Amino acid sequence: MGDRNTQRGWQARLLFAVGGPLCRRVFRLRVEGFEHVPAEGPAIIAANHVSFFDSVALALAVPRPLSFVGKVEYLRSWKTRRLLPALGMIPVDRDSPKRAYGALQTAVEVLVDNGLFAIYPEGTRSRDGHLGAAHTGVGHLGLATGASIIPAGIVGTGQIQPPGARLPRPFRQAIVRFGSPIDPGGYEGSRGERRRRITDDVMAAIGQLTSDPAAA
Repeated sequence: MGDRNTQRGWQARLLFAVGGPLCRRVFRLRVEGFEHVPAEGPAIIAANHVSFFDSVALALAVPRPLSFVGKVEYLRSWKTRRLLPALGMIPVDRDSPKRAYGALQTAVEVLVDNGLFAIYPEGTRSRDGHLGAAHTGVGHLGLATGASIIPAGIVGTGQIQPPGARLPRPFRQAIVRFGSPIDPGGYEGSRGERRRRITDDVMAAIGQLTSDPAAA
């Protein structure tokens, strides 16, 4: 796992050293609450999901290599088959529960190896921009690894690349807001109850970060 993280980190650093400053200007990315993202050690970034561009925005918002789960179909397109793995995508076949569980276990390995892992608790993109029902995978990851969960609110990416758009639209602003970390060790109850309570608190924080300009 460490070798793969090293290779992915090298690819990501090269990619963002070359294209990061340009992308931040072209897509007018603003980052708020960056002090909540640790400079080292494991952490889970949990964000809302409205656009394919969300993962690009998150990767641009943090200087550390970032891993995240993405549909295996993205590897079949020439537009994304090299870009997304360089950004840290872990491919998952959503039609196969066994493979989806395997992707979650890979996420655990990323965190055990002191990496950053981004997750969209809703599981899929929102079509209307509103937060949907969340799966408890973020709570599972927090309990399995003890890693802090950093809620993130992403605003504006739906205008940069709305559902169905083949390419991102330049010169539109996106904002990534990070909130205060949530400690998964501070919850009581059965494991299932803790997963759900953690997830509910994460989604409440994401809701505040996406609706209140001063939330971060």
